[in-house]
Amino acid sequence: MPWNPQKYNQFKSIRYKPFYDLIELISESDLHKAVDIGCGTGEQTRILAEKFAKTSFTGIDSSKEMLADAESLKTERLNFELSTTEEFAVSQSKWDLLFSNAALQWSDDHEKLFPALIAHLNEGGQFAVQMPVQNENLLNKILLDLVKEKPFVDQLNGWRRESPVLSIDEYAAIMFEAGLKEIQIIQKVYPIIADDPDKLFNFISGSALIPYLEKLSAEQQKLFTEEYKIRIEKALKKFPAIYAFKRLLLYGRKQKV
Repeated sequence: MPWNPQKYNQFKSIRYKPFYDLIELISESDLHKAVDIGCGTGEQTRILAEKFAKTSFTGIDSSKEMLADAESLKTERLNFELSTTEEFAVSQSKWDLLFSNAALQWSDDHEKLFPALIAHLNEGGQFAVQMPVQNENLLNKILLDLVKEKPFVDQLNGWRRESPVLSIDEYAAIMFEAGLKEIQIIQKVYPIIADDPDKLFNFISGSALIPYLEKLSAEQQKLFTEEYKIRIEKALKKFPAIYAFKRLLLYGRKQKV
């Protein structure tokens, strides 16, 4: 099941709030060449290029469907490439800014990945990353519990995706050991007000639910989504309800030798 830009962007206003908070941490000084890892449709990369008018940006993403929407945004300072995060991590490129908004939670083994990414920074280069705190977010907890139960555990052949997102202490240590200074790590709640379970289901169906649904038949998907909505309703008890969606913002600057 490919990424659906239209479904993902239904919650654009919600998804953009942490993005704007993250870019406020970035300094314009010595910022010439930047990469946006997991750029999606490229709209946020364009905003970055507009804010930092002297910087050239390259957006990379592994989804052809997402990048199709980015083609029309290309300029002399804004380009897009099809690539996975893992392919980028082993490349030889160097950057003044490594930016990623709500993408690195899809990559495993952050203990190895993050040092590899930080190694792509030039001296004085900046590292700015935002991810949902999946292990603590209620919708993710409900999802992980559901896929462990019958009949879904059998339909999925026992497959489930455990979140690779680490603790604040672990990211602080990784960033420090990789040579970053001016480290800022912020956990922030971005509330979603839902009138019914459907709103929250639709929110997660555009992201974390995708790899599960693609493994199920149409009939199995119907049963799964119905049960998931019931679990959401039970967990939040009454509507309208507030969903405290937690996100992690990471920032640091590469030490100049």
